[in-house]
Amino acid sequence: MLVDIEFSPHSLLKIEMLRAHGINVSKEIVEDIVRNPDKIGKGYKERLIAQKGFDDTHVLRVVYESKLEKTYVVTVYPGRMSRYEKD
Repeated sequence: MLVDIEFSPHSLLKIEMLRAHGINVSKEIVEDIVRNPDKIGKGYKERLIAQKGFDDTHVLRVVYESKLEKTYVVTVYPGRMSRYEKD
C-alpha cells in the first residue's frame, strides 16, 4: 500500500529553485526517491533522508517525516556523491 506524499511549502519552493538553476527535478521525481531510494539515512529530529543519484557525480536528497497515514516532504537538495556515498 502506498501512503500519500504531502509536500511542505518549503519543499515546493526548493523544487522550483532547483529547476530555475537547471536541475531537472519534479514532484514525481521526489516521490520516486522517497518510494525507491538508493540509500536512507537519519536526519535531524528523527527525520529520514532518502537519496538517489541523478547524474554521474550528484545525488538528490529528500528530507521527510514518515507517518502511518502519510509521508511529509520537508525539503529537497542536491549533493555531491563524494560526500554522501562514502560506503
